[in-house]
Amino acid sequence: MELAAAHWMYLAGTLIIIFTMLFRQNVVVPAVLVTFLVGWIFSGSFAFGLQTIFNASLIAAGELFNIFLIIAIMTALLHSLKSLGADEQMITPFQRVMKNGHISFWVIVFVTYSISLFFWPTPAVPLVGALLIPVAIRAGLPPIGAAVAISLAGQGMALSSDYIIQIAPSLTAIAAGVDIGTVADRGLVLSIITGTVAIVLAYLSIRKLILQPSTSHLVKWNNVENQSNVSEEAEKTQLSQRSKYSLLFAILVPGTFLTIIIYMILAKFSDFLPSLEGGAGAALIGGASVILLIAASFFKQARTSLTNVSDHLVKGFVFAFRAMGPVIPIAGFFFIGSGELAARIFGTNAEETPSFLFDLILAGQSYIPESSFVAGFGILLIGMITGLDGSGFSGLPLVGALSGALGESVGVEAATLGAIGQMGSIWVGGGTLIAWSSLVAVAGFAKVPVMELVRRSFIPVMAGLIVSTIIGLWIF
Repeated sequence: MELAAAHWMYLAGTLIIIFTMLFRQNVVVPAVLVTFLVGWIFSGSFAFGLQTIFNASLIAAGELFNIFLIIAIMTALLHSLKSLGADEQMITPFQRVMKNGHISFWVIVFVTYSISLFFWPTPAVPLVGALLIPVAIRAGLPPIGAAVAISLAGQGMALSSDYIIQIAPSLTAIAAGVDIGTVADRGLVLSIITGTVAIVLAYLSIRKLILQPSTSHLVKWNNVENQSNVSEEAEKTQLSQRSKYSLLFAILVPGTFLTIIIYMILAKFSDFLPSLEGGAGAALIGGASVILLIAASFFKQARTSLTNVSDHLVKGFVFAFRAMGPVIPIAGFFFIGSGELAARIFGTNAEETPSFLFDLILAGQSYIPESSFVAGFGILLIGMITGLDGSGFSGLPLVGALSGALGESVGVEAATLGAIGQMGSIWVGGGTLIAWSSLVAVAGFAKVPVMELVRRSFIPVMAGLIVSTIIGLWIF
């Protein structure tokens, strides 16, 4: 295949973005500049290059808006639950179970994973950190143990699959040109394998540090003499601020989500219900969340409920664009690598528009070892490299596009390669191995050095990624 100058510019742009990530710098500006250069070189028009910057981001925003919407809705729901005090009520029963450090570790894992699966780890960290870490430390779990449990269960296992909200699999699947549900299903399996290996190894590494339950652990951790009195007063204050409907919604919200999960499982594995295709599962979660948001706001204060719902949604959209906004220009560049999306960006016929990334892969196909093992671990490595920017999501369009281009030539389904790359990107950049990511928040709540948290997590996470990649290539 004959490659044009625009192909080489696209390749150079991809390498520039990867090297920018390696130096822990933001890749938005490089993505915008190389998008401009590819458009300019492809058309021979400077003005067209400028238009390409806007069109690429516009098409990417259109493709990804469903992601922004579900983030906004779930965040808005969480704000409404906080106003009722229902978020704390959902966790209170678990505090009674945490009798020793060993049980506390696994309770934190379960609660963090459950919350992060529905609301992402961002709200889970302060909620679990404020309510469960002090209880766990009093039960004998060392602060580093609590921090490891939160990061591996939330930023690692829950976020890497993102099975409920499906932002991560959507980014990967769209760039790879495959079904979102397939990537989501395989990502869930790989995330559970990676998480199980990592969390078990992490528990084994800290189990000897677990002490007998004692209030002195909590006093030492807080460096406050009358911690028990302070805790009791704070608990009374929290209870007094709760709405009388907080318990109702603490039961109703998880119950609703559990019902939807059961419905999704039955729809997938039985003939009794119609199957949910593509992003239908996320849409079902989103629609139910809006109804819960309205109900929670109404029960909080009926007179101002209309305004409160609007305010919560605004806060949700602000959070969504703050969290995912930088992904748009990055995705715009990598979408140029796909012929169909590139045609929409350039405003040309799909048959006449080059598929830059796929063309490059085809041209270099003779140099690529036809080995599923090499391809799988190659995508894993690229995913881990893209995660070095500390977000975990910005590299998903790249690993998705590469998976779609490589899949057929190496004999591995693109969905499998995409899920493997997704594991590498999010486990590294989402907040388990990168000190400049949201891992800082976990370390802050646990009051432990962030580099110590990285050190404790490194071997378990790497072992989990290697095991899940091998199993993924074997079973899919």
